Amino acid sequence: MLAVLQANPVLLIALTFGFGLLVGSFLNVAILRFPARLEWGWRQEAREILALPEVYEPKPPGLVFSRSACPQCGHALSAWENIPLLSFLLLRGKCRSCRTPISWQYPAVELITGILFALCVWRFGISLQLLFALPFTAALVVLSGIDLRTTLLPDQITLPLLWLGLIASLITLFVDPVSAILGAAAGYLSLWSVTRLFKLLTGKDGMGEGDFKLLAVIGAWCGIKAVLPVLLLSSLVGAVIGGLWLATAGKHRDTQIPFGQYLAIAGWIQFISGADLLGLYLSWATGR
Repeated sequence: MLAVLQANPVLLIALTFGFGLLVGSFLNVAILRFPARLEWGWRQEAREILALPEVYEPKPPGLVFSRSACPQCGHALSAWENIPLLSFLLLRGKCRSCRTPISWQYPAVELITGILFALCVWRFGISLQLLFALPFTAALVVLSGIDLRTTLLPDQITLPLLWLGLIASLITLFVDPVSAILGAAAGYLSLWSVTRLFKLLTGKDGMGEGDFKLLAVIGAWCGIKAVLPVLLLSSLVGAVIGGLWLATAGKHRDTQIPFGQYLAIAGWIQFISGADLLGLYLSWATGR
C-alpha cells in the first residue's frame, strides 16, 4: 500500500487532505470545548483551595464522546451533519433544526487543516518526519483557534509540544539537539525580556506567558536560527492582519490583539520551508 501511495503522489496528497479534513473537524471541537473544560477545572480548584462552599456546576462536554449539537437550539447533529465541509455546504451554512447560521469557523478550520496536512505530505513524503509534522501542525491550528477566541494558549498543549520537539531533535529529525535546546531557550527569553521591559516602562502587560512558551516550542522544532525570522514574520503578519481587523471592525488602535496565531503562522511557514525562509532573511539582512 505504501509503495502504491509513493508511486502516486497525487493520490497520497488527496488522501492526506481528506484525513486533514477529518482531523480539522475534531480540532473544531477542541477549540470550542477545551477552554471551557479548563475554566471549569480552575473554578473547582479555586473553590477547594479557598475552602469555598461547593456549588453544583455541570462539567462541560468532553472532547471525544459527547455528541456535537447546535449551540443555539441544542439539536444533536446526526452523522451526515458532521461530514467535514460537505455538511456545511449541504445545510447551506444553517442549522437543520432552527436555521441559525453556522459559524464559518467550522469549515475554515477543516479546510485549513486539510491544506496544511497536504502540504506536509508534499514536503516530507511518507516518512518519520511526517509522523511528527502532522501533530505539530494540528497543535498549531488548535492553539491559534483557542487563542483567537479566548486569548489562552493552554500549557496542556504547548508544553507536550515543546517536549515532542526536543525529543525529535535527539535523532536530528528537523534540527540537532543543541539548536533545539538553544532555540527553545531563546524563543522563551526573547519575548519574556521584551515584555518585562515593556512592563517596567509602561506599567502595562504587553504579552501573555503563553506566547513565550509558544515561541519556545517553535524554537525547539525549528532551531535557534529560526527564532529571529519567526519573530519578524509574525510581527509583519500581525501588523497587516491585525491592522485590517481593527480598521474593518472599527476598533481602537489600543485594542489588545492575541499574538499567538501570528506566531503559529510564522512558525509553521518556517517549519515547512526549512532553511529557505532563514536563507531569504539572511540574504535580505546582508544585502546579498
